[in-house]
Amino acid sequence: MRSLLFVPADSGKKLDKAMGSGADGVIIDLEDSITAEKKAEARKSAFDFLKDASKAASRPQLLVRINGLETGMTDDDLAAIVPGRPDIIVFPKAEGGASVIHLDAKLNAQEAIADLPEGAIKVLAQGVESAMGIFKAGDFRDCSKRLIGMTWGPEDLSSELGAEANRDENGHLTEPYRFARSVCLYGAAVAKVPAIETVYVDFRNSEGLRRDTQDARRDGFTGRLAIHPAQVPVINEVFAPTQAEIAKAKAVVAAFAAHPGAGAVGLDGKMYDRPHLARAQRLLAGLGK
Repeated sequence: MRSLLFVPADSGKKLDKAMGSGADGVIIDLEDSITAEKKAEARKSAFDFLKDASKAASRPQLLVRINGLETGMTDDDLAAIVPGRPDIIVFPKAEGGASVIHLDAKLNAQEAIADLPEGAIKVLAQGVESAMGIFKAGDFRDCSKRLIGMTWGPEDLSSELGAEANRDENGHLTEPYRFARSVCLYGAAVAKVPAIETVYVDFRNSEGLRRDTQDARRDGFTGRLAIHPAQVPVINEVFAPTQAEIAKAKAVVAAFAAHPGAGAVGLDGKMYDRPHLARAQRLLAGLGK
């Protein structure tokens, strides 16, 4: 998934608009965008939306961001929305594999109650949103077959640290948050799941979003969270491989196929080794080619 668009669970009009935004995934948010007194109503709205939207023949992936384990609201969230058959749960403040195992057990129970196959609902872990999350980020490997990706969040982290800001006057992440971003990349690599870049909060700054997203793709992220529909086309464009990139990937794969067992091959005057082959294969696999 290239683009994942956050929408408050209690905003029916925004949810309907998000379905036509072009986003690869729509995240129905029960966490930060919903105040405590509106949680129950938002859960019902989320279920009603899922029940209808999941039936569409052509639709984005449907995700729900629940409230984290530390809030005491996770069970109520899952009981309300699992019967609506979301594709993925976005798990905030996930702190290592043990926390995903905990969530996995809760999902097993709720899937059984809702007569869903065990493991039907996957998990996208927001694994670097707290100081503890940084230290636990390398601990997600083999924790659950549900885990399909990792992302991070500087907003909660900067609040915990008592920071005045997480970006400088030019919009660049400051050092503590560049470090957290890198930790997410490494943690996802250890877990062998895609890394999803965090939100770019200046949603009116499309050029800033483009530059920041290009940096994310360069560094290894495969998609990005969005907070406004206007961000979706930019994110999709940046994460979509160009025809030249597709052609190069096919050429690398073909070169290795022509020399079975080779550790490196020559192509257009350059040497390509096995990591280049793996990267080319991943790109083509993402296209279904």
